[in-house]
Amino acid sequence: MSYPFEYGNETLWDAGYHSGQLYASFVQGAAEFLDVPSGLAPTREGGCEVDPAALQEFTARLYRLYSSTNSDVLRGLTQGLLVTSLVLMERVGGAITLRPEHEAYLREQMTAFAHSMA
Repeated sequence: MSYPFEYGNETLWDAGYHSGQLYASFVQGAAEFLDVPSGLAPTREGGCEVDPAALQEFTARLYRLYSSTNSDVLRGLTQGLLVTSLVLMERVGGAITLRPEHEAYLREQMTAFAHSMA
């Protein structure tokens, strides 16, 4: 059973059911915390439709939180969510500017996640 993340007729990530549900739940909680739209809308079929502009805004705000904290706990809590969101955003043609001190590490993580999200 899967939990697809789609944009129009394109499946961006055909996540496993549990992975997809957990990611969508984390995004919803983080979006509420950040006071921005999540960019994900649940579908009747059991997945999410992606709104590229809203996902980009969400991801940019999440990255601002990640990059502005000195808390290892907060950075750790946001990292997996951020990397997954960066991969989805890239798949719909979006991008955000990463700080030089984070770029190499986050791109490496994105590559690893993208292989698992194929």
